[in-house]
Amino acid sequence: MNAAILAARETDANEIPVIDIGPLRDGSDVAGVAAQLHKASQEIGFIYVTNHGIEQSLLDLARERALAFFQRPVEEKLQSKITEKHRGFLKIGDAVMQDDVKPDLKESFVWGYENEDGSVPEDHALRGRNNWPVDMPEFRESALAYFNGAHDVAYHLMRGFAVGLGKDESFFLSSTDQPLSRASFTYYPPQDVSKNADQFGVGPHTDFGVLTVLCQDDVGGLQVQNVKGEWVTAPPIPGSLVVNVGDLLARWTNNQFRSTPHRVVNSSGRERLSLVLAYDPNPETVIDARTVFGEEAKEAEGAAESTTCGDYLIWRFGKSFAYRR
Repeated sequence: MNAAILAARETDANEIPVIDIGPLRDGSDVAGVAAQLHKASQEIGFIYVTNHGIEQSLLDLARERALAFFQRPVEEKLQSKITEKHRGFLKIGDAVMQDDVKPDLKESFVWGYENEDGSVPEDHALRGRNNWPVDMPEFRESALAYFNGAHDVAYHLMRGFAVGLGKDESFFLSSTDQPLSRASFTYYPPQDVSKNADQFGVGPHTDFGVLTVLCQDDVGGLQVQNVKGEWVTAPPIPGSLVVNVGDLLARWTNNQFRSTPHRVVNSSGRERLSLVLAYDPNPETVIDARTVFGEEAKEAEGAAESTTCGDYLIWRFGKSFAYRR
C-alpha cells in the first residue's frame, strides 16, 4: 500500500447533497424533505443535514469535554475500559473494520441509552450500564445531551424515510421506546501518511446499524466511496451534520437505500474528534424487507433473510472488536 491509496478526490458540488430538514421537523413540508432524503439514500447514501435542531453551544461543550477526556493519560482512561456490554473506552488497536488492514488509529468512548431515572435496560448483550469516568460528571452530562439531541434528529429522519417509501411517518418507529442505539466520542491523533501509508484512522467499512448521525469538527478526513467506486472527500460544512444509511436500513429497504463504504484518513497534522450516534431501534425489532414491500420483496435479487436488530449487531460486533474475540 502506498500513500496514494489513502488519497481521495475533492467532492464535486452536490455530489453529497445538503438537505434542510427544518420543514420535516416542524411539519411544514414533510413530503418535500422526504423526497430529497429518498433520492439521496438511493444514490450516494450520505447526506449533509442542516436546521437539525441541536444547538451549537451543546456541540461545542461536548467536544471540549470529550477532548479533556482523551487528553488524559491512557492509564486513567482505562479506568473506564470497554465492558462486555460495549460501554466505555476503546484504546488504539481495539477496533478493526476490515480484515486486511491494520487496526484503526483511533480511540473511542462509547455509551448508550439510559432511562430518565438513570437506569439502563440489561436485556441484551450490547446494552447495559454506561461506564462513565467517575470523576468527570460534566462528561456524562454532555454525552447524554448529544445522545438525546442526535436521537431526535434520527427520529425525524426515519419519519422522512418512511414517507419517501410511501409509508406512514411512524412506520420505522414502532419499537423505539428502549433503543439499542450507541453513541461515541471518537478521537483521531494526527497521522503522517508519508510514513504510515497503510494506516487508516478508520479502515474502509459500512456502518452496522440503521442510521449514523455524525458531527464533524473542522479538521476533515472523512472519505466516502461514490457509486463509481471512487473515494471522495466529505469535508466539514459548518452548521451541518453528516448522516449515512447503515447496513440494517439497506437490508430493511431491500437495498433500495445504499449503505456506503467510507473511511477516515487524518492527514491534517492536527487531532480530530467526531461526535457519533449509531441509531438503532429496540433489539427485538424485525428487519425484513417484506414489512416494507410485501412478499414480492423475498423474490428480489439480493434479498436478505429476516433478522432482528439485536441479533445482527451481535454478529457484526463480534467480527470488528478485539475485546469480543
